[in-house]
Amino acid sequence: MSRSPFSRRSFLSVLGATGVVTAVGVNNLMRGLPAHAAIPGPTNYTATWSSVGQHPAAPEWFQDAKFGIYYHWGVFSVPAFANEWYPRNMYNPGSYENNHHRNTYGDPSVWPYHNFINGANDRSGRFVQFAPKLKSAGGNFDPNEWAQLFVDAGAKFAGPVAEHHDGFSMWDSRVNEWNSVAKGPRLNLLRLHTDAIRARGLKVMVAMHHAFNFTGFYQWAPQQSDPSLRKLYGQLSTAEEHQLWYDKLKEVIDQSQPDILWQDFDLRRIDEAQRTRFLAYYYNQAVAWDKEVVATYKDGLENGGAVFDYERGGPADLRNPYWLTDDSISSSSWSYTTGLGYYTLNQMLHSLIDRVSKNGNMVLNIAPMADGTIPSGQRTILLGMGDYLRRFGESIYATRAWVDYGEGPTQMGGGSFVEPRAGTPQDIRFTRSKDNRVLYATVLGWPGSSVTITTLAGGRINLSTLTSVQLLGSTAGTYLDLPTRTQDGSGFRITLPSSNPPFSAPAYVVKLTFSGQIPALGGSDPGPSASTVTVHADTNYAGARATVAVGSHTAAQLQAAGIGLRTISSIRVAAGYQAVGYANDNVSGTSWTFTADNADLRNTGNNDAIASLRVTFNPSRHVRIVNVTNGLALDSGGNVSAGSALKQWSWDGNSNLQWLIVDLGSGYYRIVNRTNGMVIDGYGQTAAGAVAQQAAWNGGNSQQWQITDQGSGRYRIANRATGLVLDGGGQVASGSQVKQWTWNGSTNLLWTVVAV
Repeated sequence: MSRSPFSRRSFLSVLGATGVVTAVGVNNLMRGLPAHAAIPGPTNYTATWSSVGQHPAAPEWFQDAKFGIYYHWGVFSVPAFANEWYPRNMYNPGSYENNHHRNTYGDPSVWPYHNFINGANDRSGRFVQFAPKLKSAGGNFDPNEWAQLFVDAGAKFAGPVAEHHDGFSMWDSRVNEWNSVAKGPRLNLLRLHTDAIRARGLKVMVAMHHAFNFTGFYQWAPQQSDPSLRKLYGQLSTAEEHQLWYDKLKEVIDQSQPDILWQDFDLRRIDEAQRTRFLAYYYNQAVAWDKEVVATYKDGLENGGAVFDYERGGPADLRNPYWLTDDSISSSSWSYTTGLGYYTLNQMLHSLIDRVSKNGNMVLNIAPMADGTIPSGQRTILLGMGDYLRRFGESIYATRAWVDYGEGPTQMGGGSFVEPRAGTPQDIRFTRSKDNRVLYATVLGWPGSSVTITTLAGGRINLSTLTSVQLLGSTAGTYLDLPTRTQDGSGFRITLPSSNPPFSAPAYVVKLTFSGQIPALGGSDPGPSASTVTVHADTNYAGARATVAVGSHTAAQLQAAGIGLRTISSIRVAAGYQAVGYANDNVSGTSWTFTADNADLRNTGNNDAIASLRVTFNPSRHVRIVNVTNGLALDSGGNVSAGSALKQWSWDGNSNLQWLIVDLGSGYYRIVNRTNGMVIDGYGQTAAGAVAQQAAWNGGNSQQWQITDQGSGRYRIANRATGLVLDGGGQVASGSQVKQWTWNGSTNLLWTVVAV
């Protein structure tokens, strides 16, 4: 992106909101510097979805970074038992944690969780407290050593969980007295972390899990009479809790200026006004800081210019827009526990390679001990990843996904909560250079005397412009030429130096360099049956292309997906979808609507005119909505009365099973049955398991649904009023009712949309 010192954004930031030149702007101009460099996106955000949705979700630095580290470390690390949900489960009568707590510390009614913060003796007389000491004060905690380890691991961003579900803030909070400066460690842990991380040139990520603090985490904790303890245990009024949720975020933003602000689940249950207020504040602060920032979400920020995060997983195939996954170094707990086991280096590293090939980043969680020690087993895995990335990082950092993510027998990803898997020598993952002249093929093991890349078979790709094939060497910047190769209908066969690997590595990278752009892959054009919309830089569906999911896509987002600014010359629109192209880069200005393929936009006068794009469902085309788990379609049941339950049925073409999905222009849809004209209604039910119903359209939030692309043509359908999603219920019989459930990534909660 251009960073001209005389850009419109720079000039506006010098003037400030009131039109008066700011002190920072004057100082910078006097030094010959821009007051603020030109960065994509609006110069001012308002607390509306339409405004915050224009924020470029995944800036170039984020897409270049690929790998980050964060850590679950806090009060919950002290018992070192079960997992980081110990504060919740210690109050659950008869649970594993409850029994342990009674035996080790005492009955929770007399030895509550906040004793780990304030400090108290356990049954054996041992004093326990979350109070790590700095090495400089005789303890084991050194944030600078942590930050250096992250650098050595190859991370490009890192940061702490600043507050977990337990409600303890790791910063100097004015809105929450339960914080690490006022109690426990008596240290500003967030500041110590962020200063050390930034000093080593890494971007700062801050993770916040505090929504669940008051939406269910302390379900079994007793009602507190003390106002301060009610705050810790999430027992304030709804309005007070939502305000506190916002206030904590504002403090974190102001005190740490995070490059990435990551949030855990249950944001859907926060008042919309507070959610948009938070995003507007964060993005406006980023404008003032002259920083490109990233907000992430698992739910609740779908329309907020943010990046979707898969917990412990990722898509099975390449997915746009750019995404993130958070994974952990252990399967059993995100925080340290006694006897904690770890995934292998190959499981973690191959998962990273797979996720990068599918257009995503990975942030890996580690689990330090309560005193600030990072166990040697975790260090070993991190240093192993760092060794690989130091040697072969050119195939990872600053690369982009190719049109095909890879090949081989090992299925990786497929949603959230999918265990990381190590690949085999038959598994290959692709990335490409940003200038699209180099294709990297990473083989997840040494394949022997040769490797055959079936994706590059004759008839699929023309390799006449291939100038060199090399194996990345054992140290960065070294290469082994591979001059012997042949192409036929079965693939591109490359002879390797020997049947045994020339050096040891968890994966091996073949670098294919072309004299110009990487040739188009035959069969890679998704054709008329594309799941959504594909735009192409040349007529007749040729040249650079980008596959675009349901939602709004700014010019910056389209460029990140592979299509240059105002270069669209042809477009494919799958049946049941609608694409609206806009002349301006923020989904505004003159627009053109497409509901079918158009091979040559010169014929319609808008060739190379589209800067941004919005993809929705075609409001005039009936569709069937089918559950991924059971294959049954949503069924109204016919001409039924208002309040009738929504059901599922085997698809037979009946109009009872056909629906219109109508865009409301606010990021939400109404879903209208063809037979009875009624819409799907959540009826304001907030309990998981409540039945979805039907009613005449009245415009209420309970009748509005957010339909979010989850990759591979699958969607989650969430109610605006409650945030619950439509749930098929698993392998059920035709006629079973459709329920509503809390989103958890299960295929029971995923639906496909197919035009009738």
